[in-house]
Amino acid sequence: MSKALNTFTNGLLRENPTFVLVLGMCPTLATTTSAVNGMSMGLATMFVLVCSNVVISLLRNLIPDKVHIPAYIVVIASFVTMVQLLMQAYVPAIYETLGLFIPLIVVNCIVLGRAEAFAAKNNVGLSLLDGLGMGLGFTIALTVLGAVRELLGTGMCFGKMIYPDSFGMLVFVLSPGAFIALAYLMAVVNKLRK
Repeated sequence: MSKALNTFTNGLLRENPTFVLVLGMCPTLATTTSAVNGMSMGLATMFVLVCSNVVISLLRNLIPDKVHIPAYIVVIASFVTMVQLLMQAYVPAIYETLGLFIPLIVVNCIVLGRAEAFAAKNNVGLSLLDGLGMGLGFTIALTVLGAVRELLGTGMCFGKMIYPDSFGMLVFVLSPGAFIALAYLMAVVNKLRK
């Protein structure tokens, strides 16, 4: 049981994909202009991560070594297509906002890395927990980064006005603000880890 718990909690703080491993920086920096956008991107990635981990773990003994990477990409792309179509149908506003970054989940190094490093070597239960832990860690990181950027940039958080937008610092909604906010959050997480 401790191995299962350790597998799940690894992605939350010790091996957080964003703050510790520094993986998936393209969607992290581009989609976190608001807390809702960050959370949406994180949840979409988590769905793909969990489902692809489970399927790859189930097929790990059937996939030949010579074609394991293309096989993983096909599995991941299938789940990304599902997410893309579901978002397009049920949350079109978020889908429009995230745009190109949804299909790019296919080549996100978090998803492919966990398939290669964990799901291909472990059973379905542990692979499921790994996907949940890493996905939840990624979702929390994107949501927190988006909330910080939205709050400092516009005075809002999750679309609710916290303070007048005239006090907001526009730089945090722009690209440089993503780097600044991420750097400070990484410093906080590193301090908490120690």
